[in-house]
Amino acid sequence: MKNHITKIVVFAILITTLISCKVSKDIETPKDAFPENFRNAAVSKDTASIGDLEWKNFYTEKDIVQLIDSAIAKNNDLQIAIKNIEIAQYRFTQSKWGNIPQINLAVNASSSNPSDNSFTGMNLNQALGAKHIDDYSAGATLSWEADIWGKIKNQKKGAFAGYLQSEEVKKALQTNIVANVSRGYYNLLMLDAQLDIARQNLKLNDSTTNIIKLKYDAGQTTSLAIQQSEAQKLNSAQLIPLLEQNIAIQENALSVLTGSFPTSKQRTVLLSSVPVKNNNSVGIPSSLVSRRPDVKSAELALKIANANVGITKADLYPTLRITAQGGVNSFETSSWFTIPASLFGTVAGGLTQPLLNNKRLKTQYNIAVAEREKAVLNFRQSVLIAVSEVADALVVNEKLQQQETFLQEKVKTLQQAIKNANLLFKNGMAEYLEVLTAQANLLQSELELADIKRQQLTANTELYRALGGGWK
Repeated sequence: MKNHITKIVVFAILITTLISCKVSKDIETPKDAFPENFRNAAVSKDTASIGDLEWKNFYTEKDIVQLIDSAIAKNNDLQIAIKNIEIAQYRFTQSKWGNIPQINLAVNASSSNPSDNSFTGMNLNQALGAKHIDDYSAGATLSWEADIWGKIKNQKKGAFAGYLQSEEVKKALQTNIVANVSRGYYNLLMLDAQLDIARQNLKLNDSTTNIIKLKYDAGQTTSLAIQQSEAQKLNSAQLIPLLEQNIAIQENALSVLTGSFPTSKQRTVLLSSVPVKNNNSVGIPSSLVSRRPDVKSAELALKIANANVGITKADLYPTLRITAQGGVNSFETSSWFTIPASLFGTVAGGLTQPLLNNKRLKTQYNIAVAEREKAVLNFRQSVLIAVSEVADALVVNEKLQQQETFLQEKVKTLQQAIKNANLLFKNGMAEYLEVLTAQANLLQSELELADIKRQQLTANTELYRALGGGWK
């Protein structure tokens, strides 16, 4: 029996050695998918990028760090992604056993009672003087498929790429969560600043109304002036509950991101004290594969598609399978384990070529090839989106800085205009409408200036995210 098994194994090794080959050629990620440089960025070969920074080094505000820490630890979507990584890891571990023979142990006992008038029953009665026959067996069966065409190898490659892809999905989710938390925090700071502006403007409106009332009592103005001043004061007052409402809603949104029930969020800094970083290091577009999780995921999807093409192509070719069975067998329990008389064994090996289902297998192969072509296009699209997002963030950062410069000058001018208008109005050299108009313009400009600062901070965050920052 040992000689027979040896011959079968040698036969399998020879067949595998002689005809083992890669039945399909993998497609690499297209090298022409990337431009040489980002639009609106200085031409450079430097690969350094702010996307390489850990998020704790990019965000320096203590409140943001605490919020992001909480989000990474408690965000439910992120926890689901971590579980998906575990599942993918189990699948990859399972795929490693593809080359291992399958061995099953079995113990069987049976008793047959044939009819006395049957051929078996009559012979049994004559031979053994019994009306039933027992059979006892214990043994092991082995089955092994030789990986001639690389099918099992491709299954492992596909499972490993799937595992890595699940990690990239988690990274991509974390980059978005980090960006969303920072955006929410900066939005809170802006709303705080706007609320303070509205309250200060309300005090200014109240002071102006009191002056107009004094002039009305002195007969220097009409009741219309009082009414218009009161209306403008109410307009400023209306902003306060609206801003307080938006603050509560933003805090609730941050609570969801950080995996907690709605509650207020700590702010220990003012919007005006948060610096706008000057981020000039963006690297080169081709480095996005290593930084952007979504681009890396698209690359891994192509590897999975390559593996599927290899698997479906291998299904079209013969399969070499070796099976063996051995153990002990006896009609009586007393001699069940009598060695070597009760030993039995069988060994078989052969090539199996699909015939009737060849059309179905060919169709599956064609589908896999089309899916691979689609994966290449998806990779190109992911690169286009990533490069475009970086270019957008660069131009937004540049133009917002210019807008802020003009708006700051406008606010300074309006602040001086209010001082002059109040002074002229008190001395009867200006109309009340000029004062009210100057106050309304200042309120709007200060609110816009706070929003511009928030947009700058958010644009910095968007550039960091677009470059792949946030998952480290």
